[in-house]
Amino acid sequence: MTKAEVITEIANKTGVNKDDVQKTVEAFFKVVQKSMEEGHNIYVRGFGSFVNKKRARKVARNISKNTAIVIEPHYVPTFKPSKTFVDKVKNSNTLKETIKQSS
Repeated sequence: MTKAEVITEIANKTGVNKDDVQKTVEAFFKVVQKSMEEGHNIYVRGFGSFVNKKRARKVARNISKNTAIVIEPHYVPTFKPSKTFVDKVKNSNTLKETIKQSS
């Protein structure tokens, strides 16, 4: 599902103008991105957490040049779904049917 499809779905379910929904969704993404850039995590109860995860310093290999590269410690944005979110996906009848059809 694309962002445009999400916006259309929200507009259809809420009756709110599509342009207003688009502005709201864009604003949400900007707030999440800006907050995480500033080092803040975002917790949405019942949905999940947007968290900055620290990656330690490590030595990697450049296989084509056969050299070692040092990757300094850095942060990576991650999303951790809530237990409620995970349970809904695990118990989804639609996904269970998809698994049965692919077997």
